[in-house]
Amino acid sequence: MVNIGVVGCGYWGPKHIRVCHEFSEAKLTAVCDLDENKLHQVGDQYPDLQTTNSYQAFLQNGVDAVVIATPVHSHFKLAKEALLQHKHVLIEKPMTTTSREALELIELAKKQNLTLMVGHTYEYHPAVEFLREIVSNGELGDIYSIDSDRLNLGLFRPDVNVLWDLAPHDISIMLRLLNEDPIAVSARGTHHIDASIYDVAYIEILFANGTMGHIHVSWLHPRKIRQTTIVGSKKMAVYDDVSESEKIHIFDKGLSFPEDHNNGHGNDNNKFSAWPPNYRYGDVVIPFISNAEPLKLECSHFIKCIRDGTRPRSDGWTGLKVVTILEAADRSLENGGCREKLDLVTTISV
Repeated sequence: MVNIGVVGCGYWGPKHIRVCHEFSEAKLTAVCDLDENKLHQVGDQYPDLQTTNSYQAFLQNGVDAVVIATPVHSHFKLAKEALLQHKHVLIEKPMTTTSREALELIELAKKQNLTLMVGHTYEYHPAVEFLREIVSNGELGDIYSIDSDRLNLGLFRPDVNVLWDLAPHDISIMLRLLNEDPIAVSARGTHHIDASIYDVAYIEILFANGTMGHIHVSWLHPRKIRQTTIVGSKKMAVYDDVSESEKIHIFDKGLSFPEDHNNGHGNDNNKFSAWPPNYRYGDVVIPFISNAEPLKLECSHFIKCIRDGTRPRSDGWTGLKVVTILEAADRSLENGGCREKLDLVTTISV
């Protein structure tokens, strides 16, 4: 039996508490937060849990694994202390505020032989897993682009900009779908409410095979939109996370040129000889997608990795990649949208 403790009772903390409390293969034993009122609320709902505002007391309370769901600026300190006291760690996204901190946690977890996992919840979403399967098996063909929109009115954060708050979801989805590291990133944004915090941002991510990723994130939008569009050479797919019953639509749409394009000579003099291209409009397929809760799947995976000693799907390296991309996007924001080259660390230097 794995004894789990949750740190933080803000937005994600109560969700982790609910999910972990339902497990039979693990036991939620303790909750920690600085806010006594929040602890009282948790205690009223879950009277069997031990609650404390002391992190040291929490770590010494018999927990084997710690779920960190606190503001991002505290992630590194809390995770490092937990690892030093031989606790497995699941950190909510983004993993840390800097890639240097993320790498230090990876090195420490490896040294201590502990599980380190990052809460990229959408990597465990059945819809994303379905998309990954049809991308990898070639059903969509060559992937031209992936466009993601994550928009709503709020929730405004005083500690991070909209890019760090929302984009980790879409970045991790793209990395999961393509199974490839990007080579460059650029970003543009604006700040309307607070001059020091970007509340709208547009991100461009370039992959070596030519796939282009675009992400639009905003705290200033009249509708809640959570949508990803994948354009392939054979088919196209749209994933709408807001939809209750029809999460994914696969469109048999595309275009092609006649076989005798350029008359087989390939010279520019005949480049318009095959125009217009052939447009294809086929069926639209709505596949069945399991309604299993992604957070429950994620936490269950965390417990399994602890028990089996296996590598998590969203491990520290995945968290480091996302943080590195966010850092580069931040630099691009401050440099007027200039493209920043990426050199992602994938191994620990000896």
